[in-house]
Amino acid sequence: MMKSINYKTGRSAIILGLILIFNLGCERDLTDEAVPATFPNTAEIFTDTPVGLTDDFFISFDPADGANPQAFNTDDDVAYQGTTSIRFDVPTPSDPNGSFIGGIFKDRGEGRDLTGYDALTFWAKATVTADIERVGFGADFEEGNFVVRQKVPVFTNWRKVIVPIPDPSKLTQEKGMFLISTNSTSNNNQGFTIWIDEVKFEKLGTTRLTGAQIFGGQDLTQEGFVGIPTQLDWQTFTTNLADGQNLSTELRPNYFEFSSSNPQVATVSEDGLIEVVGLGETLITASLNGVMAQGSLNLNVASVFSFAPVPTRPAENVVSLFSDAYNDIPVSRYNSFFEPFQTTLGGVVNAGTETIISYTDLNFVGIVFNDVIFPAEAVTPVDATNLTHLHIDILVPEALQAEDRFLVQLTNYGATESVGSFLINGSDLVQDGWASFDIPLSSFAGLTDLSRIGLLLFNTSNASNVPTISSVILDNIYFYAE
Repeated sequence: MMKSINYKTGRSAIILGLILIFNLGCERDLTDEAVPATFPNTAEIFTDTPVGLTDDFFISFDPADGANPQAFNTDDDVAYQGTTSIRFDVPTPSDPNGSFIGGIFKDRGEGRDLTGYDALTFWAKATVTADIERVGFGADFEEGNFVVRQKVPVFTNWRKVIVPIPDPSKLTQEKGMFLISTNSTSNNNQGFTIWIDEVKFEKLGTTRLTGAQIFGGQDLTQEGFVGIPTQLDWQTFTTNLADGQNLSTELRPNYFEFSSSNPQVATVSEDGLIEVVGLGETLITASLNGVMAQGSLNLNVASVFSFAPVPTRPAENVVSLFSDAYNDIPVSRYNSFFEPFQTTLGGVVNAGTETIISYTDLNFVGIVFNDVIFPAEAVTPVDATNLTHLHIDILVPEALQAEDRFLVQLTNYGATESVGSFLINGSDLVQDGWASFDIPLSSFAGLTDLSRIGLLLFNTSNASNVPTISSVILDNIYFYAE
């Protein structure tokens, strides 16, 4: 039984009225009462059929990002219970329909009240032992404030998966019922099949929140600048399950209660945006459902942000990707959001009358300016055959070590794809100050063609795939002819 796929997301309006109460007689009392809206608390998401989702219940991630919408189906031959299960055929990297599966199940009504549950549960098995890179709930393609996700193994026999809810009191009107995203990396890039059944929310009573972590559980000290915000995103919490397992799960910052010891220096919004508003020092901490989170940020703000030197090269010799000094060419994205392994957050930030690029939680990130990675976005690659250099201004607002790495890569999408790399060492960068680089294009080892350059990638990971620099600020990124 094939289920069709609908990419359109619906919206529902909630209309609340004022209740007017009139007393009969010569004296009238007028009382306005705000009546809290209540929403259904339906637990089931998919049993043999979708529950409250309509038949078109799988909404794929954008195929332009590499998601494979053809990988979803239902299966009447395999089920944990009943007659039907959900089937995902995980593609290979070369699949022309997309290299990964990813999407959500969304409540098509007004949302559900999940405050009475403590976990999302489902049963899963696969043709091989592998991993689902991300599975959870809370993503609805609207606000998606309360997303929870985790990596889970799947096996060749049915096993129950538990995704804990860190604070049920936040989920009074949730539309994001289920989230999944994975590729074939855990199976040596060979395709495989996953079956999922009996998807529901439950009150298990056996999950216990034992800890939460912000900033990776580390107590960080970092320089800040007035007017330069920092956006927190995925954090973690730990739950003890009935079998004794301590399960680490990712969550959006909206679940936390943040605190700044000195709001005159910095404030933190509900969604984890740290706004630096004055000079001084402050300590950023947080709690989750009454549990104090491990990790903190000691933010020292000594000055207003100093911008990178203004470029002076003639505009006719420049092809600019990002600079207030030049007219930039069309760019698809300043943060590529390559699923499912990229952790990097941030992108273009307004800083007064200027703009900069600020990345946090950096492992790798791409600036995309072509029609190959995102074919739905008509952006032309750069013909750099008559250009000689790439310029970048880099500021690192954290302590640096000589062994830190900032790898710069260019990809050309000509008749034969080629990738060139240039390594900037930690000793070449400046803590809390700008370092300017004019890199000859001939120094990008492996770049054999310059006619269709369409991706500029930054990677801070070492040989063990551990990021060495977590935060950078960039400006004035452009090619030029000398």
